[in-house]
Amino acid sequence: MPKSHSDIGLIGLAVMGQNLALNIADHGFQVSVYNRTTEKMAKFLAGNPATPGGLVGATTLQELVRSLTRPRRIILLVQAGGPTDAVIDGLIPLLEQGDIIIDGGNAKWTDTIRREKALREKGLRFIGSGVSGGETGARFGPALMPGGDPAAYKELEPIWNAIAAKVDAKTGRPILGATPGKPVSGGVPCATYIGPDGAGHYVKMIHNGIEYGDMQMICEAYYLIRSLLGLKAEEIGAVFAEWNKGALDSYLIEITTDILQQKDPVTKSKALVDVILDTAGQKGTGKWTSVNALDMGVPAPTVAEAVFARCLSAIKEERVAAAKILKGPAKKSYRGARTALIQAIHDALYCSKICSYAQGFQLMREAQKEYNWTLNFGAIAQIWRGGCIIRAGFLQKITEAYGRNPRLANLLLDPYFNKTVKEAQENWRKVVALAAQHGVAAPTFGSALAYYDGYRTARLPANLLQAQRDYFGAHTYERVDQPRGKFFHLDWPEPARPQIQA
Repeated sequence: MPKSHSDIGLIGLAVMGQNLALNIADHGFQVSVYNRTTEKMAKFLAGNPATPGGLVGATTLQELVRSLTRPRRIILLVQAGGPTDAVIDGLIPLLEQGDIIIDGGNAKWTDTIRREKALREKGLRFIGSGVSGGETGARFGPALMPGGDPAAYKELEPIWNAIAAKVDAKTGRPILGATPGKPVSGGVPCATYIGPDGAGHYVKMIHNGIEYGDMQMICEAYYLIRSLLGLKAEEIGAVFAEWNKGALDSYLIEITTDILQQKDPVTKSKALVDVILDTAGQKGTGKWTSVNALDMGVPAPTVAEAVFARCLSAIKEERVAAAKILKGPAKKSYRGARTALIQAIHDALYCSKICSYAQGFQLMREAQKEYNWTLNFGAIAQIWRGGCIIRAGFLQKITEAYGRNPRLANLLLDPYFNKTVKEAQENWRKVVALAAQHGVAAPTFGSALAYYDGYRTARLPANLLQAQRDYFGAHTYERVDQPRGKFFHLDWPEPARPQIQA
């Protein structure tokens, strides 16, 4: 028998909404569900008649609200932007002071800041929570990044901790094995309070930006092995399987291994990856990360290059036409040792990955100043160890780095990452050079190396750039022999070119 009132409500029964509702119900919580199309809701209930907590259908928003215990907790899993605002507007007249709306979609963090403020002024509470892990994560344990009023999160925390992915407390490795109706038990939940208003959705955006970088870097490693060594997809899959046993152990390497070994179900003989068109889609969060980096003046070139690589892939017809006109270096076989080159590409991938994450964490460090948040970077890395798309053993090293120094300016300055890059950079440079020599595009490998070289350089050529700016626009400059913050201008049109303190 269902309880008289449900523990939580959920609006939006697309794939993510259905799977999250089942996950919550598997943990013993009764869930009231509503979908704009009643038919879809009825079909969902009919297909899932028995769960430990129970599912209850609501045909209207009023019915959904009446079915919930107070303070009401309602999760939104609807399309970001206008549709989310429309649902919130529909709920406001039905709710009472202290009720909580939780946006679990891929909302832009600035929208979350706006919504949280507007609802707070009406006496309602709002949580913007990143939910990462795709449909499988939503069903059996996502990584959860909630932001908003901390007291409101306390009301949600028991459910969020229950449904989140779990990792082993000692090793940090994900605890797997959940099945419908039987979630995993024990372990550390991959959920933690991130910070006020839009902090949770901001951190989720950074997660997605890093994800863009990770995916593109893996693709470049695959393409270099294929282009330079001529290995087939299945053979490259075997290489990735070996890599997944070491420092590169991650969900994305694991699924790449599986993908590369999959046969095409139509031809039965070709590798599936070889019949997939080389045009990549995107949903915008990588672009948001790159635009935000530009807005805040934080260098994040590797994420931006990953976004641009998808944009370049999208102009397929143009590239096909250009390939007939534009010529690169003459094709030649790679004459070095195969094993050594594969190791070099492994090292280039790992070093580039370190730089990409360093950029993401620098962005979060700057954002906390911009938005008056206090972010725990070690805890953020911890909740990314399970459930989410970028989950990897490597994240334990980031948690340890911030454990050693919570005020760490850049991951590259941590002893572990410093030593790793120092030992592997010769191979990294070799791979970037080989890519250029052979005409193989490797934008994230190259941009990550340029970022590393720029960050470790005490004096960059920006002195000349600033002189140029002063010449044509009187933008002033600072001097190496004067304190920071003192600005000067050279009167370039005057014959004597006197210097003036600005």
